[in-house]
Amino acid sequence: MMTNEIEQQINLETAQIHWHELQRFFASGNAIAVDPTLDLTHVAAQIVADNATQIKEWMDAGLVDAVKDSQAQQWYEQNALVWAVVIKPWVLVQPII
Repeated sequence: MMTNEIEQQINLETAQIHWHELQRFFASGNAIAVDPTLDLTHVAAQIVADNATQIKEWMDAGLVDAVKDSQAQQWYEQNALVWAVVIKPWVLVQPII
């Protein structure tokens, strides 16, 4: 599958969900925060494609990383609605701004 087709498929699997419903993924260390400046489906497609170079660049820039405790707490208190997509074993989460 071409990246564009993968992104289209991922887009169909992306949903808005309340952070409370993602607590178990956060607790198991599988919640990955994606900066709002990035396209969530593009990031997910790069993970599917195992594009380690691009993913490392994003991680080094702090744009893609495990959800931090402070962020999780803030989202929990706000019962924040976030964009999420599952790329097993990860759940990519992006704040709705």
